[in-house]
Amino acid sequence: MSKNNISFILHKPQLSENIGACARAIKNFSFKKLILINPKPIFPNDKIFATSVGAKNIINQSKVYENIEKALKDIDIVIATSARFRNKNIKHINLDDLKKIDFKKKVGFLFGSEASGLSNEEVSYANYTLQIPTNPEFKSLNLSHSLTIIAQVISSIIKMKTKPFKKSKKVKSASKKEIQSMINLCLSNLEDINFFKPKEKKPIMLQNLRNIFYKMELSDKETRILSSVFASLGKKR
Repeated sequence: MSKNNISFILHKPQLSENIGACARAIKNFSFKKLILINPKPIFPNDKIFATSVGAKNIINQSKVYENIEKALKDIDIVIATSARFRNKNIKHINLDDLKKIDFKKKVGFLFGSEASGLSNEEVSYANYTLQIPTNPEFKSLNLSHSLTIIAQVISSIIKMKTKPFKKSKKVKSASKKEIQSMINLCLSNLEDINFFKPKEKKPIMLQNLRNIFYKMELSDKETRILSSVFASLGKKR
């Protein structure tokens, strides 16, 4: 999974300042690909470079197309951003749904112009439409702000999927033997209080209990604590 698969596509952007701010946001979150479709300002220009504040490389390596078909020809999944719900046969998703997107494929996020957003025709090129949750009475977001929000969310998702959680080196996972010993102590105490009723359900109850303990991914310290708890409860009787 690579950030190189992600493209941010600006359809007919009108303001140099927004283009520069978008390039800056793309670089802020370590993405690289900016695509422009028929931009209104001369591209590039000094105002774009000035607003990008250090993202000159993003601007220099960006691609400019004259129409949407050419811009999307190498994209596998197109996600159109829109503040309006479209009554079209297209799947609407939210930011949390981005976790389900296959970022191993080439994914493009399509943004409309500042004045009018995306038309229904332009949205028809997309696999999904994405709406950022905002004040229902004031939905419109600045172009660069929308891109920044989405870039941050995608960056977090990719980081979460590519960098597995690592436990502290001081934490040692319990061995199967330690866990089984703890489970046996628990089961022994449960047998003593006649917990497994009716008898015919005992096998499935045992399976469920083992599943619970094994899914917990206990450390050796936690296993010792629980073993002490079960032993103490046995003594109380």
